Amino acid sequence: MPRYRVTLTLEEKERLLTITNKGSNTNKVFKYSRALLLCDQGEYAEHKWDTKKTAEAVGLTARSIINLKQRFVEGGLDNALQRKPQDKPSRPKVFDGAFEVKLIQLACSAPPEGRSRWTVRLLAEKLVELQIVDKISTMTVQRILKKTNLSLT
Repeated sequence: MPRYRVTLTLEEKERLLTITNKGSNTNKVFKYSRALLLCDQGEYAEHKWDTKKTAEAVGLTARSIINLKQRFVEGGLDNALQRKPQDKPSRPKVFDGAFEVKLIQLACSAPPEGRSRWTVRLLAEKLVELQIVDKISTMTVQRILKKTNLSLT
């Protein structure tokens, strides 16, 4: 396994110091910035810590520090601090805001004849009957109603 050596330029070091002193970044960015400062082996380095010592000080695993160093060496500072965007989303969104509006409209409408109120099962069946969706589980209907704080009672 190759070893990666972090050598920060003066500008990169100043940028990392700004991130660690500011407090407006996420905890992960703060930890990564601090770790890069501690791992710096360049001429502007104050600390020249090894991977294990840096991991203990920052609160990350040694493997995370090695990966961080690799991302820095191969892709630069921005690549090391930010997550790589996904090539494709994990799963496409099935029910969007327009669907939720239709479900809420249906839930707020008068219940079917012979019923005093809508149930989650009735709503799911009606959505399929009206061909708004091909199929939907009662739990999906329940989650959407709960998310919008809509009570069927």
